[in-house]
Amino acid sequence: MKVSSQVLSSLSAVPSPHASEPTSQTSSSLATVLSPQGMRIGYRLRGMEQVLRAVEDIKRGIDVGCRGFLIYDEGLLWLVGQMRKDGELPDDIVFKSSARLGHCNPASCKVLESLGADSINPVRDLQLPMMAALRAAVKTPLDIHTDNPPASGGFIRVYEAPEIVRVAAPVHLKTGNSVVGAHGQITSATDGARMAQQASIVVEMVSKYYPQAKQSERGAPDLRIPVV
Repeated sequence: MKVSSQVLSSLSAVPSPHASEPTSQTSSSLATVLSPQGMRIGYRLRGMEQVLRAVEDIKRGIDVGCRGFLIYDEGLLWLVGQMRKDGELPDDIVFKSSARLGHCNPASCKVLESLGADSINPVRDLQLPMMAALRAAVKTPLDIHTDNPPASGGFIRVYEAPEIVRVAAPVHLKTGNSVVGAHGQITSATDGARMAQQASIVVEMVSKYYPQAKQSERGAPDLRIPVV
């Protein structure tokens, strides 16, 4: 399906008077987003103007060498996935769906895969049988947290890492976040060292309790290291 310029133009035809910033959390219309129940939709894009700005942000990132992008909105994932197919975006970029989308079952992950996700971050605290069910449903690599900051659960599950690899591979183990207070927090060199230490513990656990696991080589092409 060709979307690109034609579809972007048609989708933009209706003005979105309340859209002023990249996400719902920073929109000028916040009555819903700041309510106790509405906070759950805070990271979705609000109005077509925000969608267009998100696309422009991706283009700007590409211009400075970024090749991997975390996507917070299913509609944006569909759009940029189509733009990549149509050649409007480079074919060497990857899209990772964020855990903040809240997907946590096989059917939802099938939808993300069909929309163009190159890797999927499910809800962070899924149990092992749930992870296995996701793997049975999709071929796309999963991104599973082995620890988490206090703001989003504060758990540490390094002893489960070997079993996560066994039931969910191909899988990226996301580790080190427990050393900071919240996702998205600006980190220091000290935080970086502590994150590396946490990652080394996970590597130790997997090597010891699931030695047949195969780790990606350094600089593996699917990691999409930035082009400098």
